[in-house]
Amino acid sequence: MDNFVFYSPTKFVFGKGEENHAGKYVKEFGGSRVLLHFGGRSAEKSGLLDRIRESLKKEGLYIAELGGVEPNPKSGLVYKGIELCKNENIDFILAAGGGSVIDSAKAIGLGALYDGDFWDFYTGKASVEKTLPVGTVLTIAAAGSEGSDGSVITHEDGNFKRPCGSDLMRPKFSILNPELTQTLPPYQTACGITDMMAHVFERYFTNTKEVEVTDRMCEGILKAIIQEAPKVMADPDNYEARANIMWAGTMAHNDICGVGRQQDWASHNLEHELSGLYDCAHGAGLAVIFPAWMEYTLEHNVMRFAQAAVRIWGCEMNFEYPEITARAGIKALRGFWKSLGMPLNFQELGAKEEDIPKLLETLQIDGRTEGGFVPLDREACEAVYRLACR
Repeated sequence: MDNFVFYSPTKFVFGKGEENHAGKYVKEFGGSRVLLHFGGRSAEKSGLLDRIRESLKKEGLYIAELGGVEPNPKSGLVYKGIELCKNENIDFILAAGGGSVIDSAKAIGLGALYDGDFWDFYTGKASVEKTLPVGTVLTIAAAGSEGSDGSVITHEDGNFKRPCGSDLMRPKFSILNPELTQTLPPYQTACGITDMMAHVFERYFTNTKEVEVTDRMCEGILKAIIQEAPKVMADPDNYEARANIMWAGTMAHNDICGVGRQQDWASHNLEHELSGLYDCAHGAGLAVIFPAWMEYTLEHNVMRFAQAAVRIWGCEMNFEYPEITARAGIKALRGFWKSLGMPLNFQELGAKEEDIPKLLETLQIDGRTEGGFVPLDREACEAVYRLACR
């Protein structure tokens, strides 16, 4: 196991009706002038925004609002949010929505206290030193941004989709009410489940030795998701299954199961180019990319893939030919994601093989590599994209 520092200061408030106390938590963390940041009409139509507004007013807090966050959040709205925060002297951002809204809120928080372009943080030109505090009311179990140190934004000038991360970006509090996820369309629910599973797999496939505790944590989270996901898909109003899925999404990406071990993240970065170009759901893109990445990297450590197949999917271990077991695990993953209604190749996603050069261009892979488990150069990234076309 590697040396590590794990810092996760987010206060999690879990359960029915907890969004009604959002104002109390904003005030607890020093907020007085709040930007309420959200996505589309669903939060308004459901009454969620009214309940949040009422809780903020009850605490005597000033409210400014900015809606319109889209899936794969865009830089244009971030710039508007930064300007609004500066003009209104905002001191706290409350994000009501899923990962896209929370990522957008984090980006606005960075830019509001920075004299330059917020995009500097996403290109590595600037390091995070301060940010406006962010709180969340989560409505989609998927990205894990409610507990993570990261944010992903697409810049419309060039269509570049890039991540930024710092412990300073972790939300001060996150309210998780599983009831708020019960009205999600099945496809969106499935995309979220796929995304959180990929978050765990990015940590599971590691070159670090003797990481049994976090191996077992990863496996336990994945097995719980595999058990609960069919329940949620069959009965969207199953509160207990929704609760397990929601907490799994948070645990998958607050890094508790990734400490002390090398992580990969090539699949996520390769997928970012797909959702950046085609504006597809991130989880759907991962369902296409991740198994292709697994096929490409399998020979690097066949026994780790075989271990995943046995421990997570219950495959029988073939000690004479462990690669058979390893491939059975990849097949099981594909079958599970297919059962959720996820696409499994470029064609099903609506992507085009002839666009691979364009994907590689925006990935900007020349002269560097992606991933930690197996570093992928441009040629290797292209090979993964080609496998994803099958």
